[in-house]
Amino acid sequence: MTALKIFRHDCFAAHRVPPGHPERSERIETINALLDATFSDCPQIAPPRAEYDTLCLVHDAAYVDAIFAAAPDEGLAHLDGDTVMCADSLEAALTAAGGAVEAARLVLTGEAERVFVAARPPGHHAEPDKAMGFCFFSNAAIAAKYAISAHGLNRVAVVDFDVHHGNGTQAAFWDDPRTIFASSHQMPLFPGTGAKHETGVGNIFNAPIDAGADGGVLAEVWRDYLLPAVAEMRPELIIISAGFDAHKRDPLAGLELEAEDFATITTLIRGLADECAGGRIVSLLEGGYDLEALRDSAAAHLNALR
Repeated sequence: MTALKIFRHDCFAAHRVPPGHPERSERIETINALLDATFSDCPQIAPPRAEYDTLCLVHDAAYVDAIFAAAPDEGLAHLDGDTVMCADSLEAALTAAGGAVEAARLVLTGEAERVFVAARPPGHHAEPDKAMGFCFFSNAAIAAKYAISAHGLNRVAVVDFDVHHGNGTQAAFWDDPRTIFASSHQMPLFPGTGAKHETGVGNIFNAPIDAGADGGVLAEVWRDYLLPAVAEMRPELIIISAGFDAHKRDPLAGLELEAEDFATITTLIRGLADECAGGRIVSLLEGGYDLEALRDSAAAHLNALR
């Protein structure tokens, strides 16, 4: 069995946004160039689209219908000030969610130990009934709910080191004790959620971080607080919301991580997966908006997974 498999698809670059928008096609083109140059030894597979009923494990059916209806035949449709659809965006969003679900299936059936999904648009801001923050479907939450419903898991954890709080994942998990959400994120910052007192039914663990914090601070938060809290709940699958916008070069935030700090955090998460989940990890690309920082941070993350 290959330890690390990678999902990629041409449709992710076809999701177009207005000039100057940070969540642009060049992000995935940068990741794909990295995959070609450095990770060609890992199997690279095109993921399927998500099924409608699978999306509805997290999202209201009326919301899913509204996203389908909003997809324009030409031009751009603005769902909010940040979240934009072109004619190819629905295909990309469905395939990003489908990649997350198929990645979970692969690790749960033993066809891979770890899978990285190189997809856009990202997902962790999409709430059950709302698109926001560049996100249409809550990919990590959908994969977690799929693992529980289709494979009978009792506990699934999403761990999120994106610099922005994953409000959509938190909302999807809020009252479901079978799911666990742990997040480090800069605060104050978009979307304004993620205070430490936001705990759901005892399954939500938030670690807000002040601007200016470096990788040592983040590693300490994960090592001493977030991962021990998750470990106590004994998850059987670990899903990573892998955002790289905590890098010091990123234009949308103010943390001070270097690329190698993402390798440190990923290695800590691997230790958790080895302890609780038979090593099973699904990693989903979220944020990261400086292309050089995105490339180097993703390389560090993937090398730690490989």
